[in-house]
Amino acid sequence: MQSEIESTAEALRALSNPKRLTIVHWLADPTSHFPPQRDGDLVADGVCVGFITKKVKLSQPAVTEHMQVLAAANLVTSKKIRNWVFYKLDKNAFAAVLNDLSKGILESEKELKAGKSAGSSSI
Repeated sequence: MQSEIESTAEALRALSNPKRLTIVHWLADPTSHFPPQRDGDLVADGVCVGFITKKVKLSQPAVTEHMQVLAAANLVTSKKIRNWVFYKLDKNAFAAVLNDLSKGILESEKELKAGKSAGSSSI
């Protein structure tokens, strides 16, 4: 359970940055947010870091750092094609984070209700 909480916390920290959250939003639907690429398929291979850099209007080192944070949180995967790195949202990992988060919230809510019921019956 602690590992689950730690991985969810790491994912939330990664998503707490507006630039990274924006990039994740774009990667969730790459064909709507990026032009066709010469190398690599937007959906199958991911989006070239050059396209992400241009769209987010940051330097490539800054974008690479943001992408490494997302990768460390297991939210994106990377793939090297020729001289470029392509990033793809790991939709299953993202869904797992949302599921873990909602499960934790629902469990906390049940515990709170149980605690209130127990507390009110003793009065």
